[in-house]
Amino acid sequence: MNLKRIMRMKPSLYLFSLLAISFAITPITIEAQSQSNKKPIKYKKARALQSSTAKKMAKVYEALEVVDEKGEPAPDMDTVISILTELRNNADELKSYDRSVMWNAWAFVYFNEGDYPKAMDAYYKLINEPEVTIGLRVGALLSLAQLNLVQENYEKGIELILQWMSEVETITAQSYSLLGQAYYQTGDFKKALSSMETAVKMAEEEGYKPRENWYVIMAACIGEQKKEIGEKVALLRQIDIYEILVNLYPKKQYFIQLGGSYGQLGRERDYMITLKAAYQKDFLNKESEYLALTQLLLLNQNPYWAAEVFESGQKKMITIVDEKTKEEKIVPVVKDTEKNLKLLADAWRMAQEIDKAIPVLEKAAKMSKDGESFVLLGNLYLSEDKLEEAADSILKGLEKGKIKKLSPVYLTLGQVYFELQQFEDAKKNFRIAARDKDKKIKQQANNWIKYTENEEIRVKNLALRRDYIQMNST
Repeated sequence: MNLKRIMRMKPSLYLFSLLAISFAITPITIEAQSQSNKKPIKYKKARALQSSTAKKMAKVYEALEVVDEKGEPAPDMDTVISILTELRNNADELKSYDRSVMWNAWAFVYFNEGDYPKAMDAYYKLINEPEVTIGLRVGALLSLAQLNLVQENYEKGIELILQWMSEVETITAQSYSLLGQAYYQTGDFKKALSSMETAVKMAEEEGYKPRENWYVIMAACIGEQKKEIGEKVALLRQIDIYEILVNLYPKKQYFIQLGGSYGQLGRERDYMITLKAAYQKDFLNKESEYLALTQLLLLNQNPYWAAEVFESGQKKMITIVDEKTKEEKIVPVVKDTEKNLKLLADAWRMAQEIDKAIPVLEKAAKMSKDGESFVLLGNLYLSEDKLEEAADSILKGLEKGKIKKLSPVYLTLGQVYFELQQFEDAKKNFRIAARDKDKKIKQQANNWIKYTENEEIRVKNLALRRDYIQMNST
């Protein structure tokens, strides 16, 4: 899984809100080591700009806040760059804090221009200023971390996030999520998962809904560790996450992933319930999804629902592009193939809706390359006492051929002829069935032959008696 699809990082720039403080307050300090003399540096929470620098920066802020006639932002970047260039040219004459404010502004300009290397360079110069304030320093550290991640310098990004965490007053859920994303990119899935779990917990404690991609990354991390923790344990842990996702961020992909995980664990009923929920939200748009739900409903003895789901897939239309002509076509999601139609017919048959199953199976039988569907259709006609249609269908099936087990077919056809009182045809088909090596079928066929012979005699005797009565009555 490529996390670039998941991460959409937009660096947070803590730019100007803490800059123009011109009064003294009791400083809060953070100690850090100077790179030159290794002595601790105490960073203050606030400082005051020199008067001349403050005036120039005020003009920078004004230029950045310019709007056009429609009220849309239209910053005067020429003025911004002109003033900042003047400050940079005289950087040696500025106090350290003033330079840090200037570098922060340059970082903003470069970032907006998409020049990330120069933006990063400006931030590095900012954090190396000994008189930089806490707010500017930690903001720059976090922005540097994010820019490094954008540049795919993941190890450096992690280093800077951890440094930021060690210096900032309050660590947020967002920062742990950023750390987790960085760890994921380095392949350290254990640390990535731990960071994301912390982010989720902190978000809940802070009173807001954790972000969608946090859960996605957690599920991905667990998937990457399935060899270590075991496939079943991994699936169970992923299910916990997908269950949260379908409730907080109900999207098709999460229903499919949740259902698929249930399926891998053999939890067909849960799989069915999940797919049905996706169906009810109109998320399903693939034939395989409709067929899977139809089969799961049949497996869980819900044939009527199965048939309804299938037919809704037949009615639902989607647009596809022809690979050869590149033309767009509108087609049904579930196609009328022989296999599909037989599944629908089975659903209606199991739901005792034979009148609905018959026309579907008629259509499937015409498509079939073998006689199986015609034989099945004949059985349906027989169950509905449509004897002529039953005989006709079974004969078509035998004519088409490629039937795996012929003897049961001849046995059924014999029964149809028996009901039609076509006893010679019935016995003929029973005798063919009696040649089967299967003792059970052979016995059934022979029993039917005897029963047919007896019935034939009984019917003849009844006919003779009727004729005798009619003759004597006249």
